[in-house]
Amino acid sequence: MAEVTAEQVLEALKVVDDPFKKENIVDLGMIDGLQIKDGHVAFTIEIDPAQGAEMEPVRKIAEDSVHALPGVLTVTAVLTAERAPSALPPQEGPQLMPGQGQMPAKMDLPGIESIVAVASGKGGVGKSTTSVNLALALAADGKKVGLLDADIYGPSIPRMLGITEDPQQSESGKIAPLDGHGIKCMSMGFLVEEETPVIWRGPMATGALEQLLSDVEWGELDILVVDLPPGTGDIHLSMAQRVPLDGAVIVSTPQDIALADARKGLNMFLKVDVPVFGLIENMSYFNCPRCGERSDIFSHGGAREEAEKLNVDFLGEIPLDIVIRETSDGGNPIVASDPGSPHSGAYMKIAEKVWHSLEG
Repeated sequence: MAEVTAEQVLEALKVVDDPFKKENIVDLGMIDGLQIKDGHVAFTIEIDPAQGAEMEPVRKIAEDSVHALPGVLTVTAVLTAERAPSALPPQEGPQLMPGQGQMPAKMDLPGIESIVAVASGKGGVGKSTTSVNLALALAADGKKVGLLDADIYGPSIPRMLGITEDPQQSESGKIAPLDGHGIKCMSMGFLVEEETPVIWRGPMATGALEQLLSDVEWGELDILVVDLPPGTGDIHLSMAQRVPLDGAVIVSTPQDIALADARKGLNMFLKVDVPVFGLIENMSYFNCPRCGERSDIFSHGGAREEAEKLNVDFLGEIPLDIVIRETSDGGNPIVASDPGSPHSGAYMKIAEKVWHSLEG
């Protein structure tokens, strides 16, 4: 079956009218961020923020109109609104999203017992590798585990889990998550081509993330691990305010610049009343495979010291090792490919501490 085209999608959307402006949403320029991959279609509908509730039926009609096209498997339409930044000074405690007068309601995610976010203050510290191996370690301990790749702009989980197939629609009409080494997984990377950049503004990305959570048939899960983008931004704030997070884990390298950014991430979660279960020191040290000599390339022990200063738990340290990198790049992470190795043991101990934090 031929791939559906952007022209066909836009033509289908021309039957959908804005009830306030009495014109179709395509001619009004309300469609943005259109992505098409192997029958999976995603786009945003830009609206007036004051009309959000009234425009929800329009979103559903738009999804149904596109889904009726031959060759379309799934459709994700997101309502988004550009809001002017607030001129008010920063306030203590949980912050509202721009343009909101009250804290948004938490999403209802039945069947998911607990949700833990994995975050980092900056990119390149091994957050996604940690997320994948943490999820696999929890599954190895008998837990029913899901993994959500919330890094909308740079999804890497599909490659790390070696998943190449596309998600399908379930009997209920939702998107069925894909299986990677025994854990349920969903990622924006399944819905767009690997080399295609996702050029979405903050509200579009947060809306897409919410739909990835709500439109996926996760089933019964003991824990959903969420791999967040690096840094602190709209997606992190949206997750903290809209998703019932039970806690967060911060990943950092031992070097000072990474720890400074990790501190910002930790403080953000504390400000929005999300418990921080602790810090993980990744790339903690390097053992030469030839001579066995140890080198602290990025220093050592910085995350442990930072955890003590901030009065949070230190969850463990993971070395800089080519095997961890190669197994992740190859789609067969270390916890799955060599569960008896010392590296896998380190991830297992971290998983035990995270689960203990959930129970305690």
